Amino acid sequence: MKPTKRTARRSDVMPAGYARFLSSLKGHIRKAQVKAVLSVNEELVRLYWRIGKEIVTRQKKEGWGSKVVDRLADDLHKEFPEMSGLSARSLNYMHAFAEAYTTPAILQQAAAKLPWGHNMVLLDRLKTLEQRQWYANATLRFGWSRSILAAQISAKAHKRHGKAITNFKHTLPAGTSDLVQETFKDEYRFGFIELSLDAKERDLEKALLEHIRKFLIELGVGFAFVGSQVPFEVDGEGFSMDLLFFHYRLNRFVVVDLKMGAFKSEYVGKMGLYLGVVDDRFRMPGHEPSVGILLCQDSKGLSVDYALNGSNKPIGVADWRTKLVSTLPKNLRGLLPSPEQIEEKMKKPKRSKGK
Repeated sequence: MKPTKRTARRSDVMPAGYARFLSSLKGHIRKAQVKAVLSVNEELVRLYWRIGKEIVTRQKKEGWGSKVVDRLADDLHKEFPEMSGLSARSLNYMHAFAEAYTTPAILQQAAAKLPWGHNMVLLDRLKTLEQRQWYANATLRFGWSRSILAAQISAKAHKRHGKAITNFKHTLPAGTSDLVQETFKDEYRFGFIELSLDAKERDLEKALLEHIRKFLIELGVGFAFVGSQVPFEVDGEGFSMDLLFFHYRLNRFVVVDLKMGAFKSEYVGKMGLYLGVVDDRFRMPGHEPSVGILLCQDSKGLSVDYALNGSNKPIGVADWRTKLVSTLPKNLRGLLPSPEQIEEKMKKPKRSKGK
């Protein structure tokens, strides 16, 4: 007996809660897939460390040279032709990996959880164990790709991350304040743009938006651009926020206010207004409280600490740096000394006429 159209339609109707069950199941499968990939990667890194350790030991005991390593690579490739990563170059990286991490304890640390390509970058670019561990931990925390990791090393991120002046410790819960603190730098380098010496804040904002991808890379992983000059009104007066982001790892909005010149205490009060509006009008259920970052050209001085301590909103202050170019016509720029040349000239002591 063929099913009627009516019974066929009934069979297509899923039970209540089926969509939620399917979504949950997909999530479990994806998590299992990620864990499987991470497990295989970690086991591969362990293998590479063991191979490197064996090579180091035999070089010390038996005086193995580069020819032996070349032969070893050939023999391993013949035995395991389907397996990549056993070239002489790779074996030398394994040797360097075992020398950089001398004890099996590394197999419990961040480096063992990174893809092998990331570890090669750490070995190539960094000299100390302390710095390698910092970048390995940061890569796991922020999800840096291999190219982003290399860029962060070139930018000396370990000297800038977590160093912004903030009041996060007394305005955010203890469990999250450290994580938020580590997300921000004490200095943001916008070397990918040029500004004239008489540039205004809107010029800086426009230049950053024209290079939004590089801007987001400098801000760090997790920032999603929401808007610029975001308008709002309070008590009949119009305002606008320079830049609004959502940080999907921190699960909160981030307001960025751009300032030309040195920090001023009144900037904190204005940022407090912005954060109050964002939390009231943009923040959704489940979002964490918004944070604000003031980017100035000079954030040094006690006034920064005093102003932040007087605010109950989570706010940080950091510097920004970029290339500043003269507004003089190009054919006249070379005729005048640069600020650096003038400063150098002033440093040189004057010679007395009698000598």
